Amino acid sequence: MKNIALQLYSIKELTSTDFLGTLKKVGDIGYDGVEFAGYFGTSASELRNALDSYGLRAAGSHIGISDLMLQLDQTIEYSLAIGSPYIICPGLPEEMRESADSYKRTAERLDRIGERCKEQGLRLGYHNHGVEFQKFEGLTGLEWLANHTHPDHLFLELDTYWAEHAGFTSVDWIETLKERCRILHIKDMKSEQDKRNTEIGSGIMDFKAITAAGKRYGVEWFTVEQEEFEIPQLESIEASLTYLRQIL
Repeated sequence: MKNIALQLYSIKELTSTDFLGTLKKVGDIGYDGVEFAGYFGTSASELRNALDSYGLRAAGSHIGISDLMLQLDQTIEYSLAIGSPYIICPGLPEEMRESADSYKRTAERLDRIGERCKEQGLRLGYHNHGVEFQKFEGLTGLEWLANHTHPDHLFLELDTYWAEHAGFTSVDWIETLKERCRILHIKDMKSEQDKRNTEIGSGIMDFKAITAAGKRYGVEWFTVEQEEFEIPQLESIEASLTYLRQIL
């Protein structure tokens, strides 16, 4: 059985008002782990105890680039304390991705951050949206980041929805990134005309092919993320989990 996590940004309205109580509900639904998008003032020891109690594992944390540059030591310490192996940059401000040169400078910075993470037994990742598929001098931003960082210093958390939204095929990107792709963000699209999110298995994306490609290259977490809902959020994330269990 493959590891399935929930990116907690999906249910930020719930975590922002009852963080630990919502974590328990995610565990009760049956997820193996959670990927964090903020800790809501919770101490590392309290969060670790909650994860252990609810049968959840820390599957990474999204940490903004400014915190990675200014508070890396504290970020590493917290991640180690909660047992989270991955620190993931969830995007970049425009000035860090507006040209080939800016991407190269950003890659050098991420490489240094990733080296420090590796020294402490952690791994740094990068999560794409749609903008990273814009090309500069013939290469996408995602390729600039991959080509100018050491594989041990930066992995790619491919967001399959945003790859398809940009007009690409997720499987092709997995084949390109291979083992650099440690985590897949699993997010479905309603239709070619209506590109809103929907429950996994209810849209047009071929997640049987996507997850098969991920398994070929040793993807460690298949992480559900959804940002738009037409049914109650907890009902939605349970439906997505049920479908993923069936195909994994």
